[in-house]
Amino acid sequence: MSRLPDPGASRAVLIGTSQYSHLDALPAVANNLGALAQALSGPLGWGLNRDSCIVVSEPTNATQVLDAVQVAADEATDTLLVYYAGHGLLGYGGGGELYLAATGSVLQREDTGLRYAQLRDMVLHGRAERHVVVLDCCFSGKALGAMSGPSDLMDHAEIEGSYVIASAPRDKVALAPPGEPFTAFTGELIEVLRCGIPGGPALLDLDDVFTHIRKRLKAKGRPAPQKRDRNTAGWLALGRNPAYRQPPLAHESRQESGVAVRSWPDPNGIRTAQGFILSLRRVREVSGMRNLDISRYSGGKISKGTVSSLQSRESMPKLWRTVEAYLSACGVPENEVTHWKKTWKRLRDEEDRAVVTKDKSVTEVPGEAEKSRSAAWKQFFRRGVRTKGG
Repeated sequence: MSRLPDPGASRAVLIGTSQYSHLDALPAVANNLGALAQALSGPLGWGLNRDSCIVVSEPTNATQVLDAVQVAADEATDTLLVYYAGHGLLGYGGGGELYLAATGSVLQREDTGLRYAQLRDMVLHGRAERHVVVLDCCFSGKALGAMSGPSDLMDHAEIEGSYVIASAPRDKVALAPPGEPFTAFTGELIEVLRCGIPGGPALLDLDDVFTHIRKRLKAKGRPAPQKRDRNTAGWLALGRNPAYRQPPLAHESRQESGVAVRSWPDPNGIRTAQGFILSLRRVREVSGMRNLDISRYSGGKISKGTVSSLQSRESMPKLWRTVEAYLSACGVPENEVTHWKKTWKRLRDEEDRAVVTKDKSVTEVPGEAEKSRSAAWKQFFRRGVRTKGG
């Protein structure tokens, strides 16, 4: 079953090098980064905030990239996505390992770029349960408009339990067509995230996106990308399908039939309050209802203002009956509402424990003012004891 990652527990690192001191420039790469960041952070994507979607543009050295990836790998517990676009180079003799070029990279000088194996290991040993790696990279020595990858790219790229996409097969070049705003592969990726797949499912999972991009590139006579995935990583969604059209269904008939015909968000994958609130907003979008409609269908249990504030708050809703009335009014089936309740209770308990822990730490670690007052009273009592005894 396809599902979107929890934005509060997921991170993306988008890396791109378009300008080089010793290699051909790839100006389209600069456009790739901004468009992808917008797609992942937008309402149809993962809903990542600015701190959760890190853009590393024109890195000058490997440390700059690894520092950003390390932070993301430490923070992400749901999904970690790492994207690189630029020159992909091979080591000595053209048969060495893959490394990703920085602005000052030099041919056959691994020390001037980032070893892919090092990046891979950092991603693999992070806290995230799922990893997505997208490599839109090239060799140097190609004229503007052509990018190529190492013959054993997928062997280099493999990460167990993850989804890895390479922009070209081992014996082909990946294109950065002159005059086009994006590189060939990333351009198709951005297109599908912006426009969707007509007739496709509500969520654009990795398998659907990869298959769609591959067909479009082959139809244009361009190199077809490769992928390697493990376990169920292909079910992970990159966003919602803008081209998806839900079947028309009156609210009353949903209540009478009790049949779930719409693709409601799955509460079981929610890990944070941010993910919970975002999913509540998506429930309203799936229902196709206005806030006023939801208030009316709740039978007066929640007002229009409450419906609005429920979708805009930052912390977990305190009352389950409010959430339950909202979900039921939107048409979420009763059996799915039960799963929402379990998730709501788990996240509320986590928030309560966090508050208790914070209050306890404040109590146990007094501030400087409290310390000063405590020391003054102790000194006063010691003087008093000495006076009485003398």
